[in-house]
Amino acid sequence: MQLKAKYIDMESAEYTAVLNRDDALEIGVRDGDRVRIKHERSSIVTVLQTTVTVVQKGEVGILGRAYIDLGPDPDELIEVVATSKPESIEFIKKKMNGKELSTEEIRTIVNDIASHTLSNIELTAYVSSLHINGMNLRETADLTLAMVETGETIKFDRSPVFDFHSIGGCPGNKITLIVVPIVAAAGLLIPKTSSRAISSAAGTSDIVEVFCNVDFDANKLRNIAESTGGALAWGGSVNLAPADDLIIRVEYPLGIDPHAQLLASVMSKKKAVGAEFLAIDIPVGAGTKVPTMEQAQAYAKDFVELGERLGIHVECAITYGEQPVGRAIGPALEAREAIRILEGDAHPSSVIEKACGMAGMLLDMGGMKRGEARAREILMSGQALSKFREIVAAQGGNPEIKSTDIRVGEYTHDISSKMCGYVNGIRNKELVALARAAGAPKDKGAGILLHKKRGNRVDDGEALFTIHADSRAKLEQAIELSRKFNPVTVEGMILAKLPYVSRTTVIERTFCPGPSAPQGD
Repeated sequence: MQLKAKYIDMESAEYTAVLNRDDALEIGVRDGDRVRIKHERSSIVTVLQTTVTVVQKGEVGILGRAYIDLGPDPDELIEVVATSKPESIEFIKKKMNGKELSTEEIRTIVNDIASHTLSNIELTAYVSSLHINGMNLRETADLTLAMVETGETIKFDRSPVFDFHSIGGCPGNKITLIVVPIVAAAGLLIPKTSSRAISSAAGTSDIVEVFCNVDFDANKLRNIAESTGGALAWGGSVNLAPADDLIIRVEYPLGIDPHAQLLASVMSKKKAVGAEFLAIDIPVGAGTKVPTMEQAQAYAKDFVELGERLGIHVECAITYGEQPVGRAIGPALEAREAIRILEGDAHPSSVIEKACGMAGMLLDMGGMKRGEARAREILMSGQALSKFREIVAAQGGNPEIKSTDIRVGEYTHDISSKMCGYVNGIRNKELVALARAAGAPKDKGAGILLHKKRGNRVDDGEALFTIHADSRAKLEQAIELSRKFNPVTVEGMILAKLPYVSRTTVIERTFCPGPSAPQGD
């Protein structure tokens, strides 16, 4: 049937078309069926919705991205025909039943995901099947390569190519901004692509975007990396493994991250940029993606073995993740903290130790002796800062950037301790929730600045952390949420007291020494 193309300014996870109910009856389709829409330049398969008001008889409404990818002119006559459900649905059912998938079956599923052929429900079924039944290492390797095949790949003139990745789950982990310039200043090629935040307060790309551009196509990324030795780009703009970005949209509301999919997500993007040496940071502890050392070791083993199948030398570092890395959480706050360290600030030491440790692993893989010590020398000498500014300039930012240039949220509120003692616990997820309530990562200046971390001494009324926001309304929203949470817990040296009972009264005493009081053990 020939129908007039009509753009509908809405988006959906899958390609979606809308037909008037009379036209749908004539074609022989109903809600949820597939139709193929084609004209002389291209064709797409869409999931169908029907209406009696949104489009008129003789029109086909096409939502957002589907219309752009198809490319018709307004009111252009295009052909709409019924088509069958994709074959990959049967393969998803096979995995739901716990069976192993062949290489071709996996390739078919990934191709249908990348082409937006699967509905959101079908994609959810795929993610759920992986979460419940998993994949063996052969399936995971096939999944990784299929995801590479559906997107852009980059071939650099220089070799070898080095890369770094953190699997996430630990807030404040802004070390990429330090690792990349250290490694590039050492003469190695590290074209780092990163993600934006999904459930965190700031992805690396959200942080870098505070002070320079992160959106590049493959050719621009290649030019930046080859001219400076490094890059700090958003992987989504380069179109590396696009099926992964669609899968992530389903994982987020479900709150799941299947093991095989996480492995394939990381390794497909590294394979796409031609990485030959890869260092992986696996934060472990309560509140992270990997809560136990046993699980972290299993991840490390699988990353190394998967790397061998893909021709990538992988080394993993299992890192402490039970409290934030550094003191800043949120795009601008983290950018400022990282740049201060590049400028020579010796604090927070946790950021410096972790950044130099991860950079040192890559320098070791590059054949340099005493990699971590060499990384520290590059950082302390100012070479890393010079390289960072070179990369920022190549990405359209200020070549003389300083930490004082970074604007953080002007609306602030301190959350203070209600007792004296020592910080004995920090809940990562609650801190992230507060930062997001304040507007992070969309509002670049929003976030949390920690004043106290685990083991630090606290006086009654002393600030534990400060909430930053770009608007008064969002600050109030975060303050309200903070009343429900207790993300930083303080405990005195005395864990419990039993009341002294006299003949006439019950006495409970609390002792809080002042600044001049003697400090005991």
